[in-house]
Amino acid sequence: MSRIKVTKKSSSKKAEKQKLKEWPAVVYFGMISCGLLSYLVVEIATHTTLPHPVHWLAGLVGGIIGIPVGWLWYRWRGDMF
Repeated sequence: MSRIKVTKKSSSKKAEKQKLKEWPAVVYFGMISCGLLSYLVVEIATHTTLPHPVHWLAGLVGGIIGIPVGWLWYRWRGDMF
């Protein structure tokens, strides 16, 4: 038998950091869903009373609110895929 020991190289720290920086898909889904939903609700509710940029602002705020909603979903139910 051979007396040579083969050791596995551990993955680099850079790859580990890169993996930690990625967000789960459910966070993106929550962000897009909440943004689209808030845009549509404000569009319907204020059809003729407010200027159009207000609807885009509502979509942006909804998307920002969707980030913690997505993280809560991820903590509670896990990722989608």
